[in-house]
Amino acid sequence: MSLEVLTTDDLEKFRQRLLTDIKTLLDEKQPKKWLKTNEVMELLGMSEVTLQTLRNRGQIPFKKLGGTCYYNAEELDEFLTNL
Repeated sequence: MSLEVLTTDDLEKFRQRLLTDIKTLLDEKQPKKWLKTNEVMELLGMSEVTLQTLRNRGQIPFKKLGGTCYYNAEELDEFLTNL
């Protein structure tokens, strides 16, 4: 069995590599699962009134939490596909 000695320089290099890897993971943009009204309006290029009309008609799925409407991104994709 061999013994391997780590120096402070080795540990510093490991720390730097670990921090770089963590930063890379945090910087990767992951698509949002839930979107707010203003995000959907911008994404679809429509007014708040038009979006409200689609909600009232039951044409676009949403959930309401504390007075804020949230739209599931996957359901929005499905809605747009079926247009």
